[in-house]
Amino acid sequence: MRKGRENILINNVVLVGRLTKDPDLRYTANGVGVASFTLAVNRNFTNQGGEREADFINCVIWRKAAENLANYSRKGTLLGVVGRLQTRNYENANGQRVYVTEVIVESFQLLESRNSSDQRNRNTDREYPDRQSNMPDFSGQSIDISDDDLPF
Repeated sequence: MRKGRENILINNVVLVGRLTKDPDLRYTANGVGVASFTLAVNRNFTNQGGEREADFINCVIWRKAAENLANYSRKGTLLGVVGRLQTRNYENANGQRVYVTEVIVESFQLLESRNSSDQRNRNTDREYPDRQSNMPDFSGQSIDISDDDLPF
């Protein structure tokens, strides 16, 4: 490293995928909005059966952007996000250390019109009327976050 220069470290994530369910918008005790959501992002290759698999990536977005995301998107929405990868850990009720890796979203972009999304959802619901999500449902759980825990 040359004198006067710092190491440049980059932590940048860019994703395009579909919401697996409606964003979960909550507020901290101080009224700061935070939304969590999962994006299903297709892999660039197919498996041995010729099917395209997807990764399910947990994301968190804060403040006004969280409220906007919750108001203008829902399950199935095609979304582009830019953010950074963050890992945190906590001790669960059984005393086990749990590690969580998620994308802290700094900005997002809706990538299709609401009409396109509505039409796609209606078609999918007709084709698969009995489908259910295999994603765990964390709704109804409260979060306890202080301003000291905010990532900025």
